[in-house]
Amino acid sequence: MIRVQDLTKSFQTRTGRIAAVRGISFEVQAGEVLAFLGPNGAGKTTTIKMTAGLIRPDQGDVLVDGRSLASQHDWVTARMGAVLEGSRNLYWRLTVLENLLYWGAMRRVPGRLARERASNLLRRVDLLTRAHNTVQTLSRGMQQKVALCQALMHEPPVLLLDEPTLGLDYESSESIKGMVRDLAQNGTAVLLTTHQLDIAQELADRVAIVRDGQVVLEGQTAAVLDRFSRPLVQIVAAEPWPADLERRIYGFPVTVTGPDTLELLPGDRGEQALYALLARLEPHPLARVERHQADLAEVFLEVVGTRSGT
Repeated sequence: MIRVQDLTKSFQTRTGRIAAVRGISFEVQAGEVLAFLGPNGAGKTTTIKMTAGLIRPDQGDVLVDGRSLASQHDWVTARMGAVLEGSRNLYWRLTVLENLLYWGAMRRVPGRLARERASNLLRRVDLLTRAHNTVQTLSRGMQQKVALCQALMHEPPVLLLDEPTLGLDYESSESIKGMVRDLAQNGTAVLLTTHQLDIAQELADRVAIVRDGQVVLEGQTAAVLDRFSRPLVQIVAAEPWPADLERRIYGFPVTVTGPDTLELLPGDRGEQALYALLARLEPHPLARVERHQADLAEVFLEVVGTRSGT
């Protein structure tokens, strides 16, 4: 659906030119969510703005259905919807409905159809009763819902989401996540950037991590998590470990991580080590035994080597 090819962008500063994006390429297929992640300053926002046609790249192109943004700018951007961080695509002194109708007109949606779509979208995000409120009177979560509705007024096949749930309460965040899932299931290609790695892991079919203006890791989310998982087993007791725990676990590659938890690195003995340890722990009651599965936060930390935001 959308293909980003070798995007490159540098900016002139007082100390010289800085390369913000250095040859970034990726694809997002119809019905797919790609989480585009990276530390602050990695080039994510610049890439999103180039993809949306807001910044002209020094090199590279963006293709939607095979058509070039460089040569067919209006056609390509008309097939995109974008939610930028900070509700920048909303007019705060207009009402919710006026915003949607304005952007519908900008996207050449006929008046009657625009009103129908606006009503349906607002009903979907539980804001129909707020249609005649000005945007500036709404909460942050409501504004973000309106921004998403605005981006969907022309039913674009490609949706660009820059921090769509940042600063939202749980209910608003869940509502937007639900809409993203529904859109992807109905064939929309979604490019998502977010600081919230748990949300990225929950929504994304694939992830691309950028560092210093380049993609350093890309793949199916499940495959990436498996790749970074370790052969570690966590054992959680139903009550605190007994006083003689040290004697029971002697000789095993075990780390006690809490009053009721420990971790085993089976090594070459594999399942035999696990079963032998469980036998040693009997009859102490256990709550669960589970293999370690990396999460996206662990992967991100290992790949970019920082805990600063994405």
